[in-house]
Amino acid sequence: MTKFVIQSHGRLQEWIAEEHGYFADEGLDYVLALGKPASWSATVSSSAEAPDEIKRGAFESYERGRACDVSAACHWTVNMAASAGHGRMWGDAYSVTPSAIFVQPDSAIRTPEDLAGVPIQVGYHSGSHYSTLQALLRFLDLGRIELNFGGVLWGRLALLVDGKAEAGNAFGAPYYLLEQLGFRKILDTTFMIGSLVANDADTGDVEKYFRALRRAQRDLDVEPERYTHYFLRELPERYRATVDVRRMGPGERLVFEPYTREVFERTHRWMEELDLFSEESRGRGGYRDSVLTAVAAE
Repeated sequence: MTKFVIQSHGRLQEWIAEEHGYFADEGLDYVLALGKPASWSATVSSSAEAPDEIKRGAFESYERGRACDVSAACHWTVNMAASAGHGRMWGDAYSVTPSAIFVQPDSAIRTPEDLAGVPIQVGYHSGSHYSTLQALLRFLDLGRIELNFGGVLWGRLALLVDGKAEAGNAFGAPYYLLEQLGFRKILDTTFMIGSLVANDADTGDVEKYFRALRRAQRDLDVEPERYTHYFLRELPERYRATVDVRRMGPGERLVFEPYTREVFERTHRWMEELDLFSEESRGRGGYRDSVLTAVAAE
């Protein structure tokens, strides 16, 4: 029997479940895949100018195929990836992560309207991309929103910290780090995250995985201060001496409620209305074929 491969999303719940043996209690034979992104390298910030835009992100990683049984990404990407047949979206739980657009501490930008025409660092086809649009469209017309696709989360963090970007979207550990470094939060962009299950994954193992995470979430709700030290495992080395994990919040929170047909279809329609995907990449599958639930699997 092969091990159930879990790809970490930089959150605390998997670490808590492993610490307390919740995966083992469920009888899950698993491995945590914790590969470090290339952007952890010091070369991210070695050039004098910001790098060229990177037109690939979470969705493209699903197109290429991830070597795991379950992984997480923003619900927009998981929604589209599942409807394109790159796996199935788990429909019995999702999560919500604090997220925001930050600017430099000495920036003249004070309001969302001040961001008109300002390049905002986001990840292509990733949560920061969609959530920035969703939040800013309340304040600015689409034509006045300027996005710069600055790579993955850690690459965008380096651009901000090294003064090579005026504004950027951050969540997870980088969100708390930027707060501690004095960066100014201009607009909340909190968003939903979904889980994509590989087409050949054992549904019973998926259920075990989420039962363990439910217990971990309860622990995090009760004593968040006990577990924020795990963020140090997610942060690149260059930041560890400057951050105080005791000041951090719990980050992403799992919600054990259904990702409903109405939410699935409304989200998919929003992406199509903004023309965020090419015709070749756009998923055509409906809710029934794209979303997997424990009840449907029985």
